[in-house]
Amino acid sequence: MRSPALLALLAAGALGQTCPPTATYSPCELVFELDAKDAAAHPNPYRTVELQAEFRSPRHRTLLMPGYWDGGARMVIRFTPTEAGEWVFRVSSNIPGFDGKLGKLTATASSSPGFIRPANGRHWATSEDVQPHLWMGDTSYRFATMDRKLFEAVVDARAAQKFNHLRGLVLGWDAKAFAASGQPDPAYFRELDQRIAYLNGKGIVADLVLAADGGQLLKLFPEREQRERYIRYLAARYAPMNITWQGVQEYEECGAGSRGLLKEIGLLLKRWDPYDHPRSTHTTSTSSPLLPDGWMTHLVYQTSDDQIGAIEHQLYAVQQVNAEFAYEDSGAGKSHGHHVAADVFRKRLWNQTMNGMYPTFGNTGTYGGRKFEPSAQYLESPGAKMMTAWYDFFSRTRHWELEPYFDVDGGRALALEGVEYIVYIENPTGPVEILVERHGYQVYWFNPATGEFSKQKDWKGTRFTADTPNKTQDWVLHLSRDGRKQGMLRSYKFESRPLPVQEVEQNPQKIPFEVVEPAGQVSVSKPSKYAVKVTRESRATRNMMYLWTGDVAAGGLGFRVLGTGATGVLRLPGHLAGSLPAVLTLRVSAMNAFGKVYSVDKVYTLEP
Repeated sequence: MRSPALLALLAAGALGQTCPPTATYSPCELVFELDAKDAAAHPNPYRTVELQAEFRSPRHRTLLMPGYWDGGARMVIRFTPTEAGEWVFRVSSNIPGFDGKLGKLTATASSSPGFIRPANGRHWATSEDVQPHLWMGDTSYRFATMDRKLFEAVVDARAAQKFNHLRGLVLGWDAKAFAASGQPDPAYFRELDQRIAYLNGKGIVADLVLAADGGQLLKLFPEREQRERYIRYLAARYAPMNITWQGVQEYEECGAGSRGLLKEIGLLLKRWDPYDHPRSTHTTSTSSPLLPDGWMTHLVYQTSDDQIGAIEHQLYAVQQVNAEFAYEDSGAGKSHGHHVAADVFRKRLWNQTMNGMYPTFGNTGTYGGRKFEPSAQYLESPGAKMMTAWYDFFSRTRHWELEPYFDVDGGRALALEGVEYIVYIENPTGPVEILVERHGYQVYWFNPATGEFSKQKDWKGTRFTADTPNKTQDWVLHLSRDGRKQGMLRSYKFESRPLPVQEVEQNPQKIPFEVVEPAGQVSVSKPSKYAVKVTRESRATRNMMYLWTGDVAAGGLGFRVLGTGATGVLRLPGHLAGSLPAVLTLRVSAMNAFGKVYSVDKVYTLEP
């Protein structure tokens, strides 16, 4: 059902007809009907009718909102006011009867926190009340096409479990949303409207993946003009709602032109979305190769390899969302290596958090992959409960200021130095030790499997050492100055400290390792080993992470992740170079136990 605010402005009517008073961050619709003459001149309005309106806010901010075809002779401009007060608008169109129409609408104040936006360096905030946003997502690829009752059951359960994002495919796997003629099915998208509105009504942001894997976008829309029309159509329908854009599923599968394709649609989203919702794309590994193209606001990952996220956190001062670090198998079955038991899922969840990433959940019984029908019986899975425990834990923290912290032995840590320290101990074998600023701290042990806290005796000092409550499972240690945090909230300021940005060491004299393999040419068709050798043993080099990336400048793809760790075999995508032989720049980024990052570049001939 449409909300009462979604009322019509008949284009042929008198000046000033518009939406009734509409709450901020609630959409209203201006509806325009083509008359018989215009309908005859435009038998395919989706392709040929141009319609948009420029809205000016009470504070004189201007938003340009495109319109969309909604079946038959019906055109719609959907708009969401972001300020209370009187808005004025002017319509422009290639339909003379619509062009130049003027109108007003009144927006009333609401309690909505607004849309989310990147903030505080690597974190998130709401746009209206500028409160920190603790991103916790779920995956439901079939959210647009599954049975409506099942969809609502999924959303109701996830909202109760405190999820605030849901990621899914706009078109579904079979893309029945578009007819063979290239026109969208209005009934399909009206249903999608209602589903996104249902999500938003439960406090959940829709993370929209615009096309499925296997190059679906290019198969449906091989021509640029077709893609541009599709992106404008989606922006017109969904930018006024609480959403983020996640490009395409596994963008690398779009082939040699993947980078250019994502830049094309990313810049179109940036152009046609006046609300500037967060933009990135799903990936087989990391979307960071696309960051220089200027359209992404944050990075998205599909990896359980901590070396990728941990090192890139030190390289890029942007938000990171791991959309697929693991899917929990709680009985539905598994078809991929990252489909894991609940205990393994939990450990990956907490490790990717220590990388500085925000998590997106997936359960094999609910995520809606091609091989698994979603079922409500898996909604209350152990992994979902562990996600809620994760959310409850970080809701107690100043999560919007936490950064990876390295003065720790026996675990991995986040900290707001001098205020709170969080240590994840995946496999307890001995005491955990952490260096902190000298203050008095409250000490807690947190069980990430059950969500239970155990408060210990308060402690004061600079070197905290303790054993975990037992050594049979993983634990979280929390040192917190609770009183200090309460005082900080009373004098609340969101962006309250500078973002630490590291200068990567590239001086060969100061780099404590050398690349020993590959030793000669690198081949696309034959396995090529890689290896580094530590040249200066120290406490800092006792635990090194390595990220291997390769770039063929002539190929235009940007770099690709080719491997991680000290040794292995390079994973070379076949389309890395347009033609062979080519010049391959191999970069090794390494991070030591203290968080210091080094970078070494080597140049090779890439052979067939």
